[in-house]
Amino acid sequence: MATELSKIRNFSIIAHIDHGKSTLADRLIQRTGGLSEREMSSQVLDNMDIEKERGITIKAQTVRLDWKGHVLNLMDTPGHVDFAYEVSRSLAACEGALLVVDAAQGVEAQTLANVYQSIEHDHEIIPVINKIDLPSAEPEKVRNEIEEIIGLDASNAVLASAKSGIGIDEILDAIVERIPAPKGDPDAPLKAMLVDSWYDPYLGVVILVRVIDGTIKKGQQIKFMAAGTTHLIDRVGAFRPKIEQLPDLGPGEIGFITAQIKEVAQARVGDTLTDAKRPTPEPLPGFKEVQPVVFCGLFPVDAADFEKLRESISKLRLNDASFSFEMETSAALGFGFRCGFLGLLHLEIIQERLSREYDLDLITTAPSVVYKMRLTKSAGEAEGKTLELHNPADMPDPNRIEEIEEPWIKAVIYVPDEYLGSILKLCQDRRGIQKDLTYVGGRAQLTYELPLNEVVFDFYDRLKSISRGYASFDYEQIGHRPGDLVKMGILVNNEPVDALSMIVHRSTAESRGRGMCERLKDLIPRHLFKIPIQAAIGGKVIARETIAAMRKDVTAKCYGGDATRKRKLLEKQKEGKKRMREYGSVQIPQEAFIAALRMGEE
Repeated sequence: MATELSKIRNFSIIAHIDHGKSTLADRLIQRTGGLSEREMSSQVLDNMDIEKERGITIKAQTVRLDWKGHVLNLMDTPGHVDFAYEVSRSLAACEGALLVVDAAQGVEAQTLANVYQSIEHDHEIIPVINKIDLPSAEPEKVRNEIEEIIGLDASNAVLASAKSGIGIDEILDAIVERIPAPKGDPDAPLKAMLVDSWYDPYLGVVILVRVIDGTIKKGQQIKFMAAGTTHLIDRVGAFRPKIEQLPDLGPGEIGFITAQIKEVAQARVGDTLTDAKRPTPEPLPGFKEVQPVVFCGLFPVDAADFEKLRESISKLRLNDASFSFEMETSAALGFGFRCGFLGLLHLEIIQERLSREYDLDLITTAPSVVYKMRLTKSAGEAEGKTLELHNPADMPDPNRIEEIEEPWIKAVIYVPDEYLGSILKLCQDRRGIQKDLTYVGGRAQLTYELPLNEVVFDFYDRLKSISRGYASFDYEQIGHRPGDLVKMGILVNNEPVDALSMIVHRSTAESRGRGMCERLKDLIPRHLFKIPIQAAIGGKVIARETIAAMRKDVTAKCYGGDATRKRKLLEKQKEGKKRMREYGSVQIPQEAFIAALRMGEE
C-alpha cells in the first residue's frame, strides 16, 4: 500500500567533495536501523571500488529510511562538476536538502554550485556543519560564511560529526520538521521521473523513479516519453539499502522498477514515465540529452587486445549512457576507439575502470574538445557547411575553413589570498578573460571565462599544485566562440604522425610545438641516420629538433697506408647512409608515444 503523502520526506545531501556526505549517509542508515551493525560497511552507498578509493560518489543512490513514523527517502548525489546533470535530476526528485559543510574548511566552490541548483528547485535547505570534533573546527566562522556567501539563515544549523555520530538524531528530527511533504494526486494519470538507471547483471536495467502523480505497479505497461518506448514492469520496490519488493509506489515516493530493458541508453536520466494506456498530457520539464564535452582516443597497448577493448567498452556503455564511442584507426597506434566524455574526471574514471575491471592496458591520445567549423561556400551553395570536429586528424584543408569556433566555459575559482597572483597568471596564460574578483570570508572568488581547450589538458592539476590543493574550481559551459585556431602536426623524418596532431591557438602553437619536439627528441632512440623532428602548421615548420645519427667506425680495420683508403671507406659509408635515409623507417617505440601524450606542460 502506498505511503500517506504527509508522512513522506524526500531529501538529498549536497556538499563539496570530501565534506563528509557519504559518511553522513552511513550514519543515518545505521541510526534508523536500515542495516544491522554486522552488515554495515563504510560508504554503503558507494558500491564501485573506485568510488570508495577516490572517496567520490559517481552514481546517485537512494535509500528509504524509517524515523518516528515517517518515511525518509535519501538521495546521495555526486558532488563533482562532471556529473552536474545527474545532480540536477536527483535534486528535482526531492523537496529539501541537507547542506553539509566541513567545519574546518568552510564553503567551497562545489558547495555553491550545488546549493544554487537546490535553491532553483525551490528546496528547503537545512545547513549541517559537519566534523565539529576536529581540533581545527570553527563552527561559528563557518556559520557566518554560510550566511555571507550563500545567504542562508544558519542560526539553526545542526552541528554534527558524522564520523563520531554526534547530532545524528537532531538531523533526522530536522528533516521531519523542516522539509515539506511532497504533493501529488494518486488518481491522476501516472507521471514519474526517471532519476537514474544502471545495469545489474541479474535484473537487467534498474531504474530509479520518483512518482509525481498516479501510482506505478507491477504488470503495468509504461511508456518513456522522450525515448518513445513502452515496457512491461516486472518488479517494483525500494532500497533500504537492501532490496525490498513492494506492490506499488504512490505519489511522492522514490523507488525502483525493472522492466526487462536491455541497455541503459534506452532509459535516459530525466525522462518522464507514464501509463501507456492512459498517458499524462505533457512530460516533466528539464529533460536534456547529455552531450559529451571532451573527446580522446583509446588504443590498446597490445594490438591483440582490440576485441577485448571493444567488448569492455560496450559493457561499460551499458552502465553509463553519458559516454559515447566510435571506432578509429591510427597509423601509429593501430585500431582503437574515439570516445566522448562529460569531462576530465569522467574520462579518468572510465579509463581506470577499463584497466581495473577489464584488465586492459591503454594509451589515451591528448584530449580534445568539440570544435564547430564553417567551411567556405563552394560553387552552387548559398552558404558554407558547418561541421563538428571531434578529432584533430579529421580537420579539413585550412583554405576551406572560414571560421572555427571553440567551446568556452565560465569558471568560478575560490582561492586563499596568498596564491591569488599565481592563479591569475595561470588563467591569463590560458587565454582567460577576467570577469569578476570579490573577497568572501578571507578568500578570493574569481570568475573567469576560459576556452575549454585550455582547461582540458592539465588546468586542474596546475591549479591544485599552484595553490597547494587549497583552490577549488567549478565551471559551466557558455557556448562556442570564434578563435584563431590552427592544426599543429608533428613530422618525424618528414612523415606526419597523426596520433600527435592537435588543435591549438595560434599564439601558443610555437611553444607547444617546441615542447613536443624537445620531448620526442629525448624519447625516440638514435638511428644510423639523422632524424629531423618538426612541428608544422600547414606547410610552415614552426619548431625543429634533430636526432643525431649513430656512427659506426668503418675505418677501424685500416692501419697506416694512404689516407685515400680511409676516405674511400668513409665515402662508401656516406652513400650507404644516404640510401638508408631514403628507405629507412624510424621506429618510434610505444613508450615514446605514451610519454609524449602525457602533456606535462612545464
